[in-house]
Amino acid sequence: MADEDAAAGGFSDDERAAVRQRAEELRSTKGLKGAARLAKELEACLEAVDALEGADRLVATELHRVVTEEAPHLAPRTWYGFPSYARDGDVVVFYQPAAKFGTRYGTVGFQEGAALDDGPMWATSFAVVDVDDAVRERLRELVRRAAPAPA
Repeated sequence: MADEDAAAGGFSDDERAAVRQRAEELRSTKGLKGAARLAKELEACLEAVDALEGADRLVATELHRVVTEEAPHLAPRTWYGFPSYARDGDVVVFYQPAAKFGTRYGTVGFQEGAALDDGPMWATSFAVVDVDDAVRERLRELVRRAAPAPA
C-alpha cells in the first residue's frame, strides 16, 4: 500500500513519519520562548545526532562541531527529525541521514537562506559518506559562506 501511495504521487511511510516528526517538533516547543526554547531545540538536535549510527553519526557530529565553531550564531534544532541549524527561525544548514530514507549516502543540505550563490547555478546539497581532513575543511568553508557572522 505504501509503495502504491508513493507511486501514485502520495507520501511514502517514511515521508509521512517525517511529517509527523515535524509536527511533534513544533508541539514540543509550543509556548516556550527565549532561552527555554533554545535549550529545548539544542537538546532535540543533540538527541537526533546521538540517535544516529555509523557514518551518519560521524557526519552529523562533525557538522555540529563545524557549525558551532564557524557559525555560533546559528541555533541548533531539528527539522523533520534532521539535525539542523537556523538563523532567525529559518533553517540554513541540515544533515539528512542516509538511514532516514534508506539511501546510499547522507547529505549536508543548505536552504534558501544560505549565501552559497555562485553565478547562475550552485549546489545546495552535498553527499557525505565519511569525514576526513578534506571533507572537514570543505564543510567549514561551506558553513562560513552559507552563514556569515552578523555585522
